[in-house]
Amino acid sequence: MTAYAETAPRLALSRPGIGRLASVELRKMADTRAGFWLLLTIGLLIAAITVIVVIWGETADQNLAGIFGDTIEITSVLLPVLGILSVTSEWSQRTGLATFSLVPERERVIAAKVVAAVALTVIAVAVCLLAAVVGNVFAGGSWSLGLGDIGRGLVYELIGVLVGVAFGLLFLSSPLAIVLYFVLPTAWAILGSISALEGPAEWLDLSVTMAPLVEASMSGREWAQLGTSVALWVWALLAIGIVRLQRSELK
Repeated sequence: MTAYAETAPRLALSRPGIGRLASVELRKMADTRAGFWLLLTIGLLIAAITVIVVIWGETADQNLAGIFGDTIEITSVLLPVLGILSVTSEWSQRTGLATFSLVPERERVIAAKVVAAVALTVIAVAVCLLAAVVGNVFAGGSWSLGLGDIGRGLVYELIGVLVGVAFGLLFLSSPLAIVLYFVLPTAWAILGSISALEGPAEWLDLSVTMAPLVEASMSGREWAQLGTSVALWVWALLAIGIVRLQRSELK
């Protein structure tokens, strides 16, 4: 009994923290073949869009803010897919049993995946900013780019990636989650074009609520609309996905 009492605190102290788990999850994003090639593709697209804007882009876009905005847009298409794969790879690669055996608290693993996805997004935005700076050296355009512009770009990317993580956790299948990630928001956008649903779409359609992020400023109402849509497409789906994960049998 005494030996158990002495050992239990040591086991508790040896439990890896969220920071360590997140660093492991961040590394796992590039360990798989799909993750590696997706990261490489994103990097190549950032470089390609920078070159295209500098050489063939319109004069209005050949500046730091324009190049940064274009690289953010192209990155936002593929980065959420990596967020999906960060969750679904545990099932597609059959590593879930090992992962959740080493860390039985499944919600801590998901928290680490979310932190890793956020860290990857910050890195991606930093790469976009670096590419914009290098591109603007050759473009010779304006260097005007405020911290607010960078912050909105970061929020724009973060929302997309977190939606990807939520879809991955909800469906636990890479093909299904990726397809539905692109199909469901598009279907909702189509329904939102119906006059009877235009009102709800202003609060629930991410394509509508995220649009002002690319503009110079957002009003209090627009932030409220964005928060409402994020609550639906991110936090609600994450909550449902965590409940499903807790009840799923690992094989």
